[in-house]
This record gives sequence, C-alpha cells and structure tokens, in this order.
Amino acid sequence: MARFTSMKGPMPSITINGRPAEFEEGQSILEVALAQEQEIPHYCWHPGLSVVANCRICLAEIWAPNPRNEGKLEPMPKLMPTCQTMAQDGQVVYTDSPKAVANQRSVMELLLINHPVDCPVCDQAGECYLQDYAYRYGRASSRFEEEKIKQPKKDIGEHVLLYGDRCIMCTRCVRFTREVTGTEELMVQGRGATEEIDVFPGKGLDNELSGNVVDLCPVGALLDKDFLFAQRVWFMTKTPSIDGITASGDNISVEHNNGTVFRLKPRPNASINKWWISDEIRYGWKFIHDESRHVMPMLRSRDEWPSPKAAEAWTASMEAATKGLKSDGRLAMMVSPMLSCEDAWHLGQMALSIDPQAVIGVGPVPFNGEDKSFPGGYTVRAEKAPNARGVRRVLSALGIDVLDAVGMEKALSSNTSIDRVILTGNYPSEWVTPSFADAVGQERFLLLIDTLPNSLTSRADVFLPGATWMEKAGTFENVDGILQSFEQAIEPVDYCKSEAQIAMDLQSALSGQKPTVFNAAATRQAMASQAALDRFVSDVTLPKVPQTVESDMSIIEL
Repeated sequence: MARFTSMKGPMPSITINGRPAEFEEGQSILEVALAQEQEIPHYCWHPGLSVVANCRICLAEIWAPNPRNEGKLEPMPKLMPTCQTMAQDGQVVYTDSPKAVANQRSVMELLLINHPVDCPVCDQAGECYLQDYAYRYGRASSRFEEEKIKQPKKDIGEHVLLYGDRCIMCTRCVRFTREVTGTEELMVQGRGATEEIDVFPGKGLDNELSGNVVDLCPVGALLDKDFLFAQRVWFMTKTPSIDGITASGDNISVEHNNGTVFRLKPRPNASINKWWISDEIRYGWKFIHDESRHVMPMLRSRDEWPSPKAAEAWTASMEAATKGLKSDGRLAMMVSPMLSCEDAWHLGQMALSIDPQAVIGVGPVPFNGEDKSFPGGYTVRAEKAPNARGVRRVLSALGIDVLDAVGMEKALSSNTSIDRVILTGNYPSEWVTPSFADAVGQERFLLLIDTLPNSLTSRADVFLPGATWMEKAGTFENVDGILQSFEQAIEPVDYCKSEAQIAMDLQSALSGQKPTVFNAAATRQAMASQAALDRFVSDVTLPKVPQTVESDMSIIEL
C-alpha cells in the first residue's frame, strides 16, 4: 500500500518596509508587524478590544497582487488602516513612504492642537504613546495659533481621575467597559473639538476591573489616584511576578524603586488573566509596607515581651526557637496557603526532621462570595489564597497526611500530646479566629512566623518575621492547577526572612549542621526528584528577567 506523507505548505507572507514577515490566516497587518517587532504607530487598537480604526495614525501604503491583472502588484487607491486590513499573501506594506509619513505627521498635529503638552507634570510621561510618537512621527513646532479648548478634570470613580485635556478619543476605555466588564459606565459625548469621555449621569466608574482603563489609556487622560505624583516611571524597576493574594494566578508586573513598591500592573497571559487584573489585586498589596508590620524577631517570657537589638535579635530568637522545639511530645505545624511551594517544602522537611509523626495541615483558605465572571472572559476568584493546592500537593508528596484548617483546630483541641506548635501566616489581614486561638492554648510552646500582628502574636514564645511574596522567589499553583514561578522583586523589609530560609536555618540549628542559603530554582530541582512533584521542572512557567523602564525622552531646543 502506498504511503502518503502530509506536508504543510509554506506560510503566507507579506513585506513590511522591505522586511518579509510570515503570518497566520486572520491576522491584521498591524498584528503581523507587532509579532515581528516592527513598529507601526497606533493608539486605538488593543489586542483585547474590538477594532474601530478611529485614530488613523496606523494608515499605510499597501500594494497587493491583483488577480484580475495576472497577480501584478498594484497600490490600493488610498492609505489603509493596518489595524483593520487583513494580511494577504504577497502584500507589500509601506509605513515609511512619503504618503504614510505625511499622514502620521498630520495625525500628530491634529491630536496636539488642544493637548496641553504638560509632560513635566503628567504621570504618563516616560510611557506615553503620544509623547513617544510626537518625537518619532510629529512636527518640531506647532502651526496652531488659536486658543486651546480646555476640558475640566473629573473624578469619575473610586480609583480613577479623568484629565479631559489630554484625551485623544481613542475610545479604548469606553470599549473596555462595554466589551470586557459589560458595565458601560463610560461614554463619548459631544462632537468635533468638544467631544469628550464622561460617565453617565449618576453612575461612577465603580466596577471591579476599573483600574484597567488607566493601563489602557495611551496618554495621560485617565490616571490612577493611588499612583498620582508618586514616582517617575523611569526610576522604577519592573519585576514579573504572580498575584499573591487570590487563587487566580494572574500575571503581574511589580514596579518598585529603592525597596518600595509603587504599583502593580497586569502582564498579558492568554490562558489566565488575558490583559487584565482586578482592582483587588491591583491595590491589595499595601500590607507589605504596613506600619504595623512586625519586622523584628521577638521573644516572650511569661511576664514580658522584650525586643532585643537588631544585631542580636535573630541569634537570640533562633536559640529560643531551637530550645523550645526540642521535646518528647508531638509537634503540630500549620502551613499557610499564602506561602510558596518552596516554603512548604522546606517547612515540611524541617517538621519531619523534628518529629516524623508531626501533625501538619494547611492554614485557613479565605473565601469571599462566589467567582464572578465578566463578558470579556476575566474572572474574579472567590478564593483568596494563591497557593492552597500547591502547599497541599508538596506536603502530601513528603508523605504527610495533610489536614485542613478545621482538622488542625480539632487536633489542637483534642490531642493533648501536642506540646509544640508552629504557625505560619502571611495573610493580608487577621486570620486567627477566637476558637483557633483557644485550641492553641496557653501552655504549648508556640513559634509564630508571620508578617502582620494577629491575636496570637503576644501569645507566641518566639515570633519570627516572614517575607511577603514580593520579597522572595517561589512558585504558586493557581485554582486551575497551573504552576507559575515568580522572582523576588524587593529585598525583605528590615530583618524579615522567607519562610523557606527560616525553616532551613531552624533545621540546621537543630541538627548542628552549617546553615545554607535558600535558592528557589535549586529547591524546585530537589522537589522534582519526588515522582509526585516532577511537574515542578517540566510544567512550571518561569517569568522573564526583570526590566528597567527606560525613558524615551530626549532634550530638544525649543
């Protein structure tokens, strides 16, 4: 019998400014160019929104094969919007031809007629499309001599301010509230030069994804109240990370400078968060810089709560913890679902080295209502812990019969042989219930590893300050079972340490071995040696290297 081999033909291709580019069927010329890292200026187009082609700066000169003339290349009768024109095999596209360049200059001149050009005081400076394109495609001087039309500043929602003077009417924000959230708070009103974005009367921008309109705005018209005048973007470093307060696993960018986080922004991930994040994720990280955060190890006697000097704090606390964990009774340990898989691995190993029969469980998993899905495909998760599944998976792979928070509370209440307790927190708010505090009791040795004070802080014999997810590297498993690693964005505050490092230090102190330094990648390799955890090498998604925002501004003589 003859065997036939299916062979895939060559991919279709177009030529953009002299460079050939292959493409998939259904892609626009703009999408093909961006995939090839060729810039075509654009304002209104966004991959997560409908195509409206209203900004007109992406117009290009296009030549295409004419099937009625033996496939000869012929120019289209006018400039075409590359965001709306589908790529066809054999097309030749010019965005740098005299016609295309003249259009780009005209569009920029039109957009700047009523723009205040207040870049020195605008939060968008340094990451503004209008500013960048003005240098690349605009004119050196303005021919407009009349008085500019001024639009008022408006408070349009809990998180967002509208500076109408700067708006270029790309309508990204309007389409977002129509197509992604379905809440339709924003609209276009007026005509011509008086056209403006506004909210409907009596209706503010208050949906759970409202902060995304600030990310979408290509200029400085929509601004985040929380970030207003806080930091210049060229001073900040961007570190790719993962949402650390919900189970969604949203991809985020942590933007920080000199150890201080200033804002979180979404990173695109088509299978998880698309191009968006919820306001809960965007603004819920503030606890890492909370003034009430405990950043020093502390010891407790039955009569007082001394705070040793910084230089001696860890030494004294580790000695007290090591002494308190040595006992003939049972050890109980609760591993927080806010911790990384690597934290859970080292904590589990430490606990088993102390007591092979230790009672170990996962901490309480906070929930808030039910999952809420939006028309654009984004879902706000009700589960408010980033790694409940990952922590349980890792502890189970160590041979531990893992309890849940209810089971841990019952064990602490009923098992009188338990005389040592290790608790980990890292929650953004109070997590200890009165019944759980009663179950822990007053007589057991309590080692508490946490970030914020809770109702057991003053009860703990030893308190060790942990690190938030922004201050360490690790891996989370989201609600859909997707493993994603994240890198350390900032150094731990003051004298805080990652829970993995604390566990390694305790295990070394208890065994008399030399301490080792925690390394997330090395830990994942060790975890992968367990058959149940081989996914931590094969399936884990690694982030890209951190980036520093570079200002695209230059000094020009006016």
